[in-house]
Formats: sequence, structure tokens, C-alpha cells
Amino acid sequence: MTTMIAEVYDALVAAGSPEDKARKAAEAVAGYEDRFGGIEQRLVKLDGDISQRFAKFEGDISQRFADVYQRFAKIEGDIRLLRWMIGFNLAGTVGIIFMLLRH
Repeated sequence: MTTMIAEVYDALVAAGSPEDKARKAAEAVAGYEDRFGGIEQRLVKLDGDISQRFAKFEGDISQRFADVYQRFAKIEGDIRLLRWMIGFNLAGTVGIIFMLLRH
């Protein structure tokens, strides 16, 4: 037996509709309500799936940015070391040239 919405049935009967037509109309409305309920459940599930995938994607992106940040920090440290090495080399070269030109 199909289900029907009692409120719709009562309203149609109160409005003067024959009982058999009111029953069929209430059953049809109930069918649409069930259908929309199913669609709503699928949308909720889809929203949950999308949220999970986005959270995973967001985690992957943040991990990649963390990796890039670590690489840039290492490169920055290497550049700082190279600056010091060039500075000592330049100071030594200037010192040697000064010693050679002094005599």
C-alpha cells in the first residue's frame, strides 16, 4: 500500500474534492516528498564527500607549502653562508694586495 499525507488528504476533502481523488492526490504528493527526501539525502552525502576531499586537498596543499618553505629556508641559509665566504675571500684578497703594494 502506498503512503499518503493525511494533512493534504484532509485539506482536499475539506475543500470539497471527492475522497478517491483526494486520496490519489495525497499519495502523489507523498511520492514526490519521498523522492525529494531521497535527493536531499544524496546531496547531504555528496556534500560530506566533497568536504572530506577538500580537507584532504587542503592538507596536501599546506604540506606542500611547508615543504617549499623549508626548501627556501635552506636556500636562504646557503646564500647567507656564501655571502660570508665571499666576504672573507674579499677581505683576504684585499689584505694580500695591500701587503704586496706596501713593499
